[in-house]
Amino acid sequence: MLEFVFLGTGGAAQIPVWGCTCNACQRATKDAAKQRKPASAMLTTPNGNTLVDAGRTDLAELFAPSDIQRIILTHFHMDHVQGLFHLRWGNIDHAIPVFRPNDPKGCDDLYKHPGCLAFQTPLTAFECVEFDLFTATPVPLQHSKPTFGYVIQAKSTRLAYLTDTSGIADETADFLNQTPLDILILDCAEPPRKERPRNHNDLNEALRIAQRLQPKQTFLTHISHTLENWLDENPGSLPANVTLAYDGMRISLN
Repeated sequence: MLEFVFLGTGGAAQIPVWGCTCNACQRATKDAAKQRKPASAMLTTPNGNTLVDAGRTDLAELFAPSDIQRIILTHFHMDHVQGLFHLRWGNIDHAIPVFRPNDPKGCDDLYKHPGCLAFQTPLTAFECVEFDLFTATPVPLQHSKPTFGYVIQAKSTRLAYLTDTSGIADETADFLNQTPLDILILDCAEPPRKERPRNHNDLNEALRIAQRLQPKQTFLTHISHTLENWLDENPGSLPANVTLAYDGMRISLN
């Protein structure tokens, strides 16, 4: 079974936001299924699990060392790598390879004290990397740190994971449009704004990107409580093939 699993679909603030009493945060406080942890995802195959980002701080509780085959990072902002600060001190007898964009600064002292993490040579944009049962091709995104999205090809399914980004560069859009996308997983941190946010998509920009790329299905991630509340107040605002992802959601890639 090949699956893409959403482990965290929120931003750095998560949902519920600490101290917030808005409807989305109250709902998540009462129902754990409505919570959104920081950005984390996973590709599962019969041969093992590949983490895509490591924003959750409880990864060491969720996974045994033998459960993680490798880690792929989109970028080194804390809400995407903070789980690594726990994993790196693992008392394990093997190194876990970590694939990454070219960011010499990284995050804090992860490079200096990697522990059981084996940071690989930085990936190159548009150069496909072959793993056991899937391939991953990094594509440049527009963010305040060097950031990659990834095109995952597993069997006949083509999936693009694009978070964090504000808009999409022409070279990335052109690459993605070379072959039709089955699944687009896209940053959408904010409700519609008059001007696009600097580091993340608002709903207007996310829908423009989805229209430009024409995937069969789009899942929105990096969701804020403000977006959830806006959608509550504006039902029917999402096209039929655009859905909010949620923590624990699984997508079959077979």
